[in-house]
Amino acid sequence: MYTLVISIACSVAVSILLKIARRQQIQVDQAIAVNYVVAAALCVAILQPQPSALLAPGTPWGVLIALGVLLPTIFLAMAGAVRHAGIVLSDAAQRLSLFLPLIAAFVLFSETVSGSKLAGIAVALVALGGLLYRPRPQEAGATTGKTVGFLLAVWLGYGTIDILFKQLAKSGAGFTNSLLVSFVLAGIVIFTYLIARRSVWTRRNVVAGVVLGLLNFSNIYFYIRAHQVFPENPTLVFSAMNIGVISLGTLVGAGFFREKLSWINAAGIALAITAIVILIPR
Repeated sequence: MYTLVISIACSVAVSILLKIARRQQIQVDQAIAVNYVVAAALCVAILQPQPSALLAPGTPWGVLIALGVLLPTIFLAMAGAVRHAGIVLSDAAQRLSLFLPLIAAFVLFSETVSGSKLAGIAVALVALGGLLYRPRPQEAGATTGKTVGFLLAVWLGYGTIDILFKQLAKSGAGFTNSLLVSFVLAGIVIFTYLIARRSVWTRRNVVAGVVLGLLNFSNIYFYIRAHQVFPENPTLVFSAMNIGVISLGTLVGAGFFREKLSWINAAGIALAITAIVILIPR
């Protein structure tokens, strides 16, 4: 069980680091760039991938390149969402993205539509509406629009990333190989962006990036380990991870950072957990 607890804690810790980045004068884009260097190094050292296997014919390089672009882009969107909407709503939006692959399974892969899945998707859509709801005083219109935009980007982005990884799995590409190549491509993309901007590096940003990389990789690694520890009960891992991140994120965001939630936002969080319960594989 400790594997799940660590994975959940690391996921929320990433959001906490993004939350405090601005007040600590951390450049998030630089931290994210270093994060991919650390994550790729840990991937090689611990998971021992064989990326040469991806040189075989049929490797979906288009999907890998798309992941390389999306991973840093959505990471930046997550940072913006945490900054403008807070940890509570950002983590919930990220976890609600899980129903996008279900829609893709129906639409793209012709999988059977069940009543429970349709009900879960319907509840998830209502939950998303609750998360996105922002009171809109006239003077705060631009801020409100930016907040909703970041939350939508997180929801769509992480859902799309999940779909792309499922596409890789269907193609036969090994997960660890694909993960390493995705990290490397993501690093190339964001370092190219930083070089183009002529960013001035500081030790503070590098240290933050190392911590971010450790947390990001640990989240992934211990989630994989949890599935290995509970090979006969993937439902436990699926439900505990998603509900755990939303619950812990709510406790940290509302409890420690005093993030204000409207009753509609709170209802959205409750419905998000309900949707996850409905969508638990059976």
